[in-house]
Amino acid sequence: MLEKTYSKTGKTCKVKFSLPKDVEAESAYLLGEFNDWNETATPMKKLKGGGFTATISLQPGRAYRFRYLLDGIRWENDWEADRYVINEFGTEDSVVEL
Repeated sequence: MLEKTYSKTGKTCKVKFSLPKDVEAESAYLLGEFNDWNETATPMKKLKGGGFTATISLQPGRAYRFRYLLDGIRWENDWEADRYVINEFGTEDSVVEL
């Protein structure tokens, strides 16, 4: 799930990325164009209820591809993303549009 909060000046947008407890994972990382798909750059905080969350600031006026990496082995999309695009691996990436 995505929650977008634009700054008063409109120069940045805080995006909250959330995963429900249904993902049943011990760890989750947020990877995307905004962090060069770095597998350790953006760890997600595990919530008491079992879900995960991470909030990052992004520049408005563009779209960013992203995915979640669960337990270091399982890739998941955000099924409430703004859209999806095919990647070079033959699967889809989630997209957040700002």
